[in-house]
Amino acid sequence: MAAIALQAVHRLPEQRTTVSEIEVATALNPIDPDVVSAAIPAFFIGRNRAGLWVAREAKGRAGGLFLFESSAIDFANRRSAPERCALVFPAESFELDIENQGNPLVALAARWLDGAKRHLARTAR
Repeated sequence: MAAIALQAVHRLPEQRTTVSEIEVATALNPIDPDVVSAAIPAFFIGRNRAGLWVAREAKGRAGGLFLFESSAIDFANRRSAPERCALVFPAESFELDIENQGNPLVALAARWLDGAKRHLARTAR
């Protein structure tokens, strides 16, 4: 499997701090404890193929689709409350691979966008 570079970023609402650069497999793997303590909840925040925002807990216990980056970050912070969480922003896009616990309308829009793209691809031939 090809490896992609991810940049691990721990972001508090008022600051952005780069923690380190790590190599992981294409799938979103648990965070290395040398980067973020296993006791700290970690969330991957990024965009999917459709350009929607994805928030996914590193261990796969929670995740959702969102229209705005701030909504994805708010979801991660609410899910990890009362503790803070580490936010990891992958350089590559990734898909939500668990049940959507975010905005259900955004998930519906994602399916519609995917269908529209397939339809346009067929008609462009």
